[in-house]
Amino acid sequence: MRLKRFPLAHTFSIIARDPVTGAMGVAVQSHWFSTGSLVTWAEAGVGVIATQSMVEVSYGPLGLDSLRAGKDAKLTLEELLRADEGRDLRQVAVGDSKGGVATHTGKRCIAKAGHITGDGFSVQANMMMNDTVWPAMAEAYRSSQGTLEDRLLLVLEAAQNAGGDIRGQQSAAMLVVEGKSTGKSWEGIRVDLRVEDHPTPIDELKRLLNIQKAYRLMNTGDDLLGKGQVAEALEAYRNARIMLPGQIEFPFWQAVTLADLGRVDEALSIFADIFNTNPNWAELLRRLPAAGLIKNDPEILDQILGLCK
Repeated sequence: MRLKRFPLAHTFSIIARDPVTGAMGVAVQSHWFSTGSLVTWAEAGVGVIATQSMVEVSYGPLGLDSLRAGKDAKLTLEELLRADEGRDLRQVAVGDSKGGVATHTGKRCIAKAGHITGDGFSVQANMMMNDTVWPAMAEAYRSSQGTLEDRLLLVLEAAQNAGGDIRGQQSAAMLVVEGKSTGKSWEGIRVDLRVEDHPTPIDELKRLLNIQKAYRLMNTGDDLLGKGQVAEALEAYRNARIMLPGQIEFPFWQAVTLADLGRVDEALSIFADIFNTNPNWAELLRRLPAAGLIKNDPEILDQILGLCK
């Protein structure tokens, strides 16, 4: 029987809930293009889902609808499977906002296939090189520490090191949401990263995750500045710069902040390096006063822009 309508996202994945923060996440790797667009589903304060093997994508949105309506992971998965004649070809994991998990590996999933559920998490895999992959994933999660996204990444690395997908690597994704809902499905997203096509997608996902951490730290600096916590904001900016050496965006906005605070001498050396690298940033600075993003002080602006002469 040929099943043309189902994407063949044979893969390994993890869903998990952080018992401290309540954050929920899903991470996946597959030898299939853009696996994240098929497998990973999550909503803050609602739940998390991985749908894979012969993927029935509707398990994602329909499962979240069920969890949002107050049904737990077990009942949600039971109802999804009951309505699906292709259930024997599916591999699905569902996690709810209270830490409940439910997982199904259909009897027709391509070997090696299996799953392990634990306290607030589930790991699942199919079409693997060997049957040590999902046990290695479970052990990696249980023995790991740190943020939820760091732990999810460690699990993917453990799966690949244990043999991974028998076909090799192609794409990976991670989706992490907050534990509390705001009532708006587009809010509360901590991580939403996809590597669509790459020879080592887990390594690339790790690189992107580090970049996102730096940007999040930069955003934290903006929040602190808005609260009047200037020293703390500048420290956040400085640490973000350290995380991404050679990146122009962070030092530019740090220098803008310093100049706006009247700390022009500190800002000048930063601006000098930036303008020397790319003079377009000087033109951007000229446009900021009209947008209210820096004080319209001609003396200070002339001093800074004089670095371009």
